[in-house]
Amino acid sequence: MATIFSKIIAGEIPSYKVAENDMFYAFLDIFPLVKGHVLVVPKTEVDNFFDVPDDYMQKWLLFAKPIAKAIERSFDCNRCGMSVVGLEVPHAHMHLLPINSADDLNFTRPKLKLGEAEFNEIRQRIVDNL
Repeated sequence: MATIFSKIIAGEIPSYKVAENDMFYAFLDIFPLVKGHVLVVPKTEVDNFFDVPDDYMQKWLLFAKPIAKAIERSFDCNRCGMSVVGLEVPHAHMHLLPINSADDLNFTRPKLKLGEAEFNEIRQRIVDNL
């Protein structure tokens, strides 16, 4: 059965797409820790991040790098943090988000509730800085 991320990639579920190529898809997390929280997922379904083949992993990081730099340019932060938790959805994914401290990567914190206009503004800000 296809994961929710595969359904997003296929366009069956709408998303706020930031970037895409033939191997990866990046979009805003709809339950963000902070504004600018992006998910980057491979188009192939692999559950565990460390089961992703080495050559694919390298391309994944290279795909994510300009997105991370765009996040840094788009938001007032010290850097773009990356986290791989992998418990919420059985489809390997990385979180990219603007951070100012390690606590900004605490996934037990309450998530933001944003409206469509805010998501669109955040997405456009990142896309404009790619």
